[in-house]
Amino acid sequence: MKIAFNVPGAPQGKGRPKFSTINGHVNARTPDKTVVYENLIRTEFRQQCGSKKFEPGVMLDLRIRAYYAIPESVSKKKKAAMEKGEIRPTKKPDADNILKVVADSLNQIAYHDDAQIVDTQIRKFYSRYPRLEVSIQNI
Repeated sequence: MKIAFNVPGAPQGKGRPKFSTINGHVNARTPDKTVVYENLIRTEFRQQCGSKKFEPGVMLDLRIRAYYAIPESVSKKKKAAMEKGEIRPTKKPDADNILKVVADSLNQIAYHDDAQIVDTQIRKFYSRYPRLEVSIQNI
């Protein structure tokens, strides 16, 4: 089985948890921006893929193409090179943080646990239409 869907908007990475201590207990909290983005990923998955879900224990391959907005401030020549993929983003969010937010978001939604993911690829590009393209398939 193969599942593919898109997440509109600028790619975002998984934010670092915020820690606080209350009465001697350490609490970790996911940043609000990350929670909102994880919910967007889940919503887009459900709208585009319905209730499809991989069985527990199945080995999975997760592929992500992250498309960043082309900056308005660059020359026409540079914009053209960005659109062709000759110039690719070397800016944040980092590829590993994008992978983490997608994998965590889809726990219990697309698969039982992200530990099932045994092969990944994430690629960063520029586009006029910032988005994530996500595909998951059995190995």
